[in-house]
Amino acid sequence: MNAKKISIITVSYNNFAGLQKTIKSVINQEFSDYEFIIIDGNSTDGSKELLEEYEDKLTYWVSEPDNGIYHAMNKGISMARGQYVLFLNSGDSLHDNQVLSTVTDKINGSYGIYYGDIIYEETDKSSKRSFPEQLTFQFFVEHNISHQASFIKRSLFDEIFLYNEEFKIVSDWEFFTYAICKENVSYKHLDLIITDYDATGISSDVKNHAEMHRERNFSLRKYFPAFVDDYQQISQIKEKRVQQFFIIKENPVLWKIQKLFMDILVLFLPNGRKRS
Repeated sequence: MNAKKISIITVSYNNFAGLQKTIKSVINQEFSDYEFIIIDGNSTDGSKELLEEYEDKLTYWVSEPDNGIYHAMNKGISMARGQYVLFLNSGDSLHDNQVLSTVTDKINGSYGIYYGDIIYEETDKSSKRSFPEQLTFQFFVEHNISHQASFIKRSLFDEIFLYNEEFKIVSDWEFFTYAICKENVSYKHLDLIITDYDATGISSDVKNHAEMHRERNFSLRKYFPAFVDDYQQISQIKEKRVQQFFIIKENPVLWKIQKLFMDILVLFLPNGRKRS
């Protein structure tokens, strides 16, 4: 039996409605040659019975205690046999029934990570979030690509590391940052919406942002110690310059003085013509 190209891993805990939504979005795909692995953390809200109901549609499932979301994800990785893995948490859903068929045509194994865009679903609104074609260290210091819209080559978890189970929020961000910025793992942006992302999870809650930044800073100082201080200094300089600009712009007298200074400076600049 040939290995599947895609393994979908869903982790869940006491989220019956979200789990049901996720399962339906996967099993209703036009493309069906995938692995579907669900790791439930011993839910008590009927999730286990739901998994039993859909058992014939799942490659593997388990409902047992775990040590948190990243421990559950690592368990899913250990079960996955596909070339690429997609983490679709309970509550998230594939954007439409053609997502997997479209993505499968675009994934040819040339890149370590393929990532697409998402619909960010909040309680009272939803919006599209797109991600850049080029990923940089600066981007990852401030942002992240969507874990739920990324197809990660399964072998990378053996070659680099599994998710850090000591973190509660940023282990996927840590993996992407280390893989792309330190290991030069190849990547490609897929210009299509992969996932409708449920923005009610732990990483989206502003109450958890302080912990998120603490975990990120710890990881950056562990893996990128030579860059962190320089980056912070450059960021502070940029921030001060921007603040100074707006202060000057809001003051008519200072703004006129700055414009006059710039006009004078231009007079002394080369006019661009070739000198003899």
